[in-house]
Amino acid sequence: MRRVKIAILNLLRNRRRSLLTVAIVSIVVTALMVSGGFGLFTYQSLKENAARSEGHLVLTQPGYFSADEDFPLQYGLDNASELRKRLLLEDKVKAVQPRVYLQGLISNGEKSSIFLGQGILSSEFRVKGPFLNVTEGRILSGREEISEPEIMLGKDLARNLNVQPGDYITLMSSTVSGALNAMDFKVSGVFGTGVPDMDKRQVYISVKSAQFLLDSERVSTMAIYGYELDLSEILQEKLSALVPDLQITTWEERAFFYRGVKNLYDRIFGLMGVIMALVIFVSLFNTLTMSVTERTREIGTLSALGASKAELISGFILEALVLAVVGAVMGIILAGLVSAGLMVFDVTMPPPPGKTTGYPLTVYFSIHLAWMISVAVAAICVFSSFLAARKGINKPITEALVYV
Repeated sequence: MRRVKIAILNLLRNRRRSLLTVAIVSIVVTALMVSGGFGLFTYQSLKENAARSEGHLVLTQPGYFSADEDFPLQYGLDNASELRKRLLLEDKVKAVQPRVYLQGLISNGEKSSIFLGQGILSSEFRVKGPFLNVTEGRILSGREEISEPEIMLGKDLARNLNVQPGDYITLMSSTVSGALNAMDFKVSGVFGTGVPDMDKRQVYISVKSAQFLLDSERVSTMAIYGYELDLSEILQEKLSALVPDLQITTWEERAFFYRGVKNLYDRIFGLMGVIMALVIFVSLFNTLTMSVTERTREIGTLSALGASKAELISGFILEALVLAVVGAVMGIILAGLVSAGLMVFDVTMPPPPGKTTGYPLTVYFSIHLAWMISVAVAAICVFSSFLAARKGINKPITEALVYV
């Protein structure tokens, strides 16, 4: 503690310079914490979006994602009901959602358009959560009879066809045998995903309706949801033994957008971190070089009294660590205030590329990130102080004593 007190007193010799250095360190730490917290929020949001859309795991026939189908449901799953029941018996499985993918023409009787459809269970909407916004009407009831099946349309597709909840439309699609099949639906609701290309084409119908249109009892895939997203790989290994003839893919293998954004942000934040590290290094090196220069005669006196070079260098390193600790603590506090402030004040980011809706700006406060940044700042301070102190301490005693 005595050496720490001496280091603080030495720094107080020039309060203005020390405060400026602390301010620079705190600003850099705040910038890294805020940008890193925003990156963590972005990663988590994209991860949740991808996992909710695709499923924590996706169960398919081998070759489903790599081969092109010659006809609908060529690589579909048979005995979907029995398979779903087997999977739900596993204690780590929270939900299993069969899906049937289809495409064709949608018509209101006067105008037609291409659609991309999914046959789903009504429980599908519970796992989609906030990533599906019902703008009009309601979700599929799940209690429909085949005589009056229901459909949900993307908002741009509904506007293009000039339909609203309660209206009737017709879907036309090719069956597995190549014949043309059609079916009338009652519009139950209109939804928005925030992605224009999806809102112009996407429709949701029940699994039974999709199977009727395609004239098949198969389903395209089964989305498996566990209780924890981070345990998806463990669940994959367990279920692979249960259904060895089928292929199980994790959400991350299908999350191409997530991986692309993460790689981009990692490079951006990495470059930003290097620049900030240089700022801290130059600032501390300048501060400590000036301090060493001003105290050259003091260094010579201490050396003449028997102080070793290691003791002298450790003193300057301790001063740098004091600056780093004070600056890091202030920066972490400022970052915490920014994170808390964004929870109180609603700040909306503009829509990202390819989307039509903005999102609330959120910055995660991560203790782990704070420790990483603090350790990095401390390491930079130790290195810069060592370089700054080495030149002055290596001066001969006689030359240091007469230095002006």
